[in-house]
Amino acid sequence: MRDKSKKYFWPVAALLFLTVPLFIESNYILSTLIIIGIYAILVQGLGILMGYAGQVSFGHAAFFGLGAYTAAILTTRFNWYTIPALVAAALLPGIVAAIIGRPTLKLRELYLAMATLGFGILVHIAFNEGGELTGGPSGLSGIPYFSLGGLTFDSDVKFFYLVWTTLFLLLIGVSNLVRSRVGRALRAISESEHAAENAGIDTAGLKLQSFIFSALLAGLAGGLYAFYITFISPSPFSFHASVQFVLMAVVGGLGTLIGPLLGAALVVTLGEVLRWAIPLAIPGAGGEYQIIFFGLILVILMVFQPGGLGALGKLLASSKKLPDRGAGAKVSEG
Repeated sequence: MRDKSKKYFWPVAALLFLTVPLFIESNYILSTLIIIGIYAILVQGLGILMGYAGQVSFGHAAFFGLGAYTAAILTTRFNWYTIPALVAAALLPGIVAAIIGRPTLKLRELYLAMATLGFGILVHIAFNEGGELTGGPSGLSGIPYFSLGGLTFDSDVKFFYLVWTTLFLLLIGVSNLVRSRVGRALRAISESEHAAENAGIDTAGLKLQSFIFSALLAGLAGGLYAFYITFISPSPFSFHASVQFVLMAVVGGLGTLIGPLLGAALVVTLGEVLRWAIPLAIPGAGGEYQIIFFGLILVILMVFQPGGLGALGKLLASSKKLPDRGAGAKVSEG
């Protein structure tokens, strides 16, 4: 029975989400859901890197930006079609990750975090100082809508379907990946890298592959972001964005499949709610109040649920098993 429910989980979940635009008339809510979907694609890769390979990166806003700028430059400067531009948006960050990943991933813990942070800052400076190619601080405008064949994704409803279909296909792929031999090897690295090496696992190779995979997804998310917003500037790809992505991965729950989606949904929704609620509750309050309340809520959440939102499912499942064990104990005692 349980296997049957798992078998139908993805089709039922996909159908539920694909009917969402039929009941939502607000473009603002649809736009928020699209941004959640784009961030969830990025954080899914970061979740693999942090939750399974045990590596921390504060440079994923740079890969996100590289994807966005690649799509924007190829379509506005070189008149590429949107499909090859989106493919290039995913590939370029992956190539950059392959180049910098080999020396960077030899570092551990704080040093690795600092190295990825430095990379992110350098790329952000390049976006600002790129002259005509990147548009400098003013950014690039006139990015075309994404088109597939004769279908142009020029409305929120169409782009919602594009982003969330991509996300669901990604979730199915990642679900199969983490249950494969590679996924088991990544979990072994996360629990103990030395033990994994002694067991014959190529830890350096798998960490590099995870880093490249996460950069590919960040680039894909960046390309989708550029085609949705149709204007980009350096500000969404700063150090602040990298911290936000790490926060989404941690709050959602590392090492869980649904955690990146929950983390992206919580952080984006919480930011929007506070932006609306704080001025009503405290007239004249500035943006610093939003940051304070945002931090307080997340601290409370992590104190009471340190495993993240994605771990709630495991917690509920284990709580359901408790009565069975108790009943078994009574039977054995009898």
